[in-house]
Amino acid sequence: MTSTLVRRHRPRPASSWTTDAHARTRDWAEIQERMLVPLYEAVYERLDVGAGTRLLGLGCGSGLALLIAAARGAAVCGVDTDERRLDLARDRLTAAGTPGDRARPARLGLGGPESPCVREAAADAAFTVVTAFEPLSALGAGSPGATVSAAASTLAAAAARTERGGAVVLAGWGPPERCATSGVLRVGARLADPMCSPARWRLCGRDDLEELAARAGLRPDGSGRVACPFGYADMDSAVRGLLSTGLFDAAERATDPTQVRKEITEALHPHQRADGTVWMPNVFRYLICRV
Repeated sequence: MTSTLVRRHRPRPASSWTTDAHARTRDWAEIQERMLVPLYEAVYERLDVGAGTRLLGLGCGSGLALLIAAARGAAVCGVDTDERRLDLARDRLTAAGTPGDRARPARLGLGGPESPCVREAAADAAFTVVTAFEPLSALGAGSPGATVSAAASTLAAAAARTERGGAVVLAGWGPPERCATSGVLRVGARLADPMCSPARWRLCGRDDLEELAARAGLRPDGSGRVACPFGYADMDSAVRGLLSTGLFDAAERATDPTQVRKEITEALHPHQRADGTVWMPNVFRYLICRV
C-alpha cells in the first residue's frame, strides 16, 4: 500500500459527518478521490494524453484527474454539479499553476457540457478527449430510465464539442466478485430500499457502458480493466471516505445516519488488517469511444 493511501486523518465527531457538507467534501478530496488515480493514469497513458490534448472532464469533482492531465501537458476544462467540490478543484488547479498549458489556464464551471466555460473552451478548439470517470453505478438494476437518458444526453452534448475521431471515456465498477467494496455498498442499497435484495442489486452490468455509449451515439473503440484498491489508514478514515462518495446519501435519508455508519463499520470489519488499516481490492472498467 502506498503512503498516499494510508495518510492519517484526524477523527471528526460523528455528529458533524452528516451536518457539515463542507467537511464531507473535504473527506472526498483528502481521502476518497485518490483511490481512482490508477484509473486516471491508465486511461491517460493509453490515450497518450499530453501536450496537444484538449480535455473535458465531466463530473470533474475536486479536480484530481484534471490536475494529473494538466501535469502531463494537457489543456483542461472541467464541469461538475457539486459547487463545493468545484471550488476545491479551482483551488487545486490555481495553486498548481495549470502546468500543462500556462497560456490557457484550466476552465472550470458548474453544470454540464452546456456550461459557459465549456462553450468558451470549445470555441478555441474542439476537445480531443472527454472523460466521465465518476463510476456509473447509477446504471445498476432498478435505476430509473430517466437517469440513463440524462447520462446519454450529457455524453452526446459533450461529443458534439469534440473533434471527429476524438475519444470519449466512460468508467464504471468491474465485476462485483472482483470488487471487495461491493459488499459495503450493498449495505447502503439495502438500507435505502429494504425491498432491494442482493440478487436484484448490482454495481454496474457487464454491458451497461456499451449500452450507454450506443444511446449517446458513440462508437466503442476498446476497453480495459484497472485495479483500484481502496486503502484507508484506519476505520474512521474508511467510513468517512465511503460516506463522502454520496453513495450512502439515500440510505441516510431513509434511515438514521448513525445506523448507516454503524452498518458500514460492520461491513468493513472483514477488510481491516491487524495494523488497523482497511484494504479492499477492486477492479474498475473503462470504455473508450470515438466520436
